[in-house]
Amino acid sequence: MPKKVKGTAGKTRQKQPKELTPLDRLKLEIAQELGLSEKIARAGWAELTAAESGRLGGILSRRLKELQCVIGPKGTLIPSAKP
Repeated sequence: MPKKVKGTAGKTRQKQPKELTPLDRLKLEIAQELGLSEKIARAGWAELTAAESGRLGGILSRRLKELQCVIGPKGTLIPSAKP
């Protein structure tokens, strides 16, 4: 459901959801595995505790290493040069 935001003229408009990057999709996949997807959908990423964020980030790092990818501009995943 798009969020409502206030425009510069004081009018309320619908905020369009942004297109998910490959990195966003990977983060959401990991969040779902950890059982955090409902919390993120309800309250957003900012409501995660430090422990939850750290756990998600650690798994994300490990997963990127397994995929042999690095994070590129705008959330793209780029194959790393290391064999």
